[in-house]
Amino acid sequence: MTGQSKRSAGGAPVGRRTMLGMLAAGAAGLVGAPYLQSGWERFLASSSQVDPTGLTGLLPNPGGFRYFSIVSSVPRKDATNYELRIDGLVDRPRTYTLADLREMPQTRVVADVVCTDGWRVDDTPFSGVKLSDLLDAAGVRSRGTAVHFTCFDGAYTESLTLEQARRADMLVALDMQDKPITHAHGGPARLYAAPMYFYKSAKWLSGISVTSKVKPGYWEERGYDIDGWLDEADGRAT
Repeated sequence: MTGQSKRSAGGAPVGRRTMLGMLAAGAAGLVGAPYLQSGWERFLASSSQVDPTGLTGLLPNPGGFRYFSIVSSVPRKDATNYELRIDGLVDRPRTYTLADLREMPQTRVVADVVCTDGWRVDDTPFSGVKLSDLLDAAGVRSRGTAVHFTCFDGAYTESLTLEQARRADMLVALDMQDKPITHAHGGPARLYAAPMYFYKSAKWLSGISVTSKVKPGYWEERGYDIDGWLDEADGRAT
C-alpha cells in the first residue's frame, strides 16, 4: 500500500533515525571505550589492594592484565621518595633515585607477558635500565653468583642467578606500554624478566642484593618453579 514501509527479507525495516542513532551510539562507544577501560582498570587495581582472596583477579579485563597483591596495602612511591638500593657482594653499593634511573641509558624490550594463571598480553613493550648495567656499575665480587630482589610492599621477593640477571632482556623497568609504570602495575620501578613467567617480574622494586647463592623468592617458597622460564624460552643468555 502507498505510504507503508516495505519489509525486508530479514524482518521489519530499520528506520533512518534508528540507523543514525545506532551509528552515533557506536561512534560514542569507540570514543568512550578508552575512558571506560581506564576506569575499569582503576577499579580492578584499587579492589585488588583490599582483596586478600585474590578473587578480583578472576574479573574480566579487556586490557588483558590482572591485578594481584600479596599484602592488603602497598605504600605509594614517586619521584620524590623512591629509592632503589644495590648492595650485597658488590664493591660499590649505591642507592638510586627515580631521576638517577631515568638518566641512565634506557633499553626497550617488546615481548609477551604470560601469567601462570593462564592470561597473557602479547607484544608488550617495557623500557628501563638493563639489570646488567646496574650490576656492572656496582662491581660484582667473585663470590657473587645470584641476585636477590626485595620490594617496598614488605613481602614480595624474587631471585635470579647472576647469569640470568645479566641477560639483555632483564630490566629494572620504568615504563610499560610506553608510559610510566603505574602503582597498580608495580611502579614506579619493577623488575621485568622478559623470558620468564610474570611472577618473576617483581613489583614495587626497592632492593637488589648480590648473593652467594639463589634464595627462593616469595612464589618459589610456595611451590613455583625457581627459574620460571616460559615454554618458548630456551634459557640461554642473550
